[in-house]
Amino acid sequence: MSSHKEQQDTLPNQPPGRKEMSRRQFLTYTLGGATAFMGAGAIFPMVRFAVDPILHKKGQGDFIKVAETSMITDQPQEFTFELQQQDGWYASTATLTAWIRKNEQGEIYALSPICKHLGCTVGWNNNKSTPDEYHCPCHGARYTKSGKNLAVAPKPLDQYTVKIENGWVLLGDIIPNSEVNKEA
Repeated sequence: MSSHKEQQDTLPNQPPGRKEMSRRQFLTYTLGGATAFMGAGAIFPMVRFAVDPILHKKGQGDFIKVAETSMITDQPQEFTFELQQQDGWYASTATLTAWIRKNEQGEIYALSPICKHLGCTVGWNNNKSTPDEYHCPCHGARYTKSGKNLAVAPKPLDQYTVKIENGWVLLGDIIPNSEVNKEA
């Protein structure tokens, strides 16, 4: 029989039970961690700067009170209103315009005055040679009462989403014109 001491001598040398960290590994981990910490300190403000406007909640409402419903007729009328807007970190007040009227069914709708040709502002009945039409003074684009394009412009005038509440006309986002589809 062999003794216990002989068995230990025949087994290969095993590393100690606890793994020791070399100086080189310690410096690698320490410098890597410090570099990552400093890099995150530089990158985090940049990410926060880019993402911050997205994280802010929108204003209290999407609709702006523009006119009383009793003022609206079947003839287009120009109404001006102000809109508080936030562009990134810059808050400003924009003055916007809408042409509002009732259609043949008595429904109120509002058109954007921005010409679909090159973005000029259209006016109602401002050209004597083409009465009862919206006319763009820049390049002669013409539109019907409902905003349908007649000449030059490739598309009809856009319209605002409209909500009637407590006797007031409230205007929301600008959407593509659906009123021209109702026109015969």
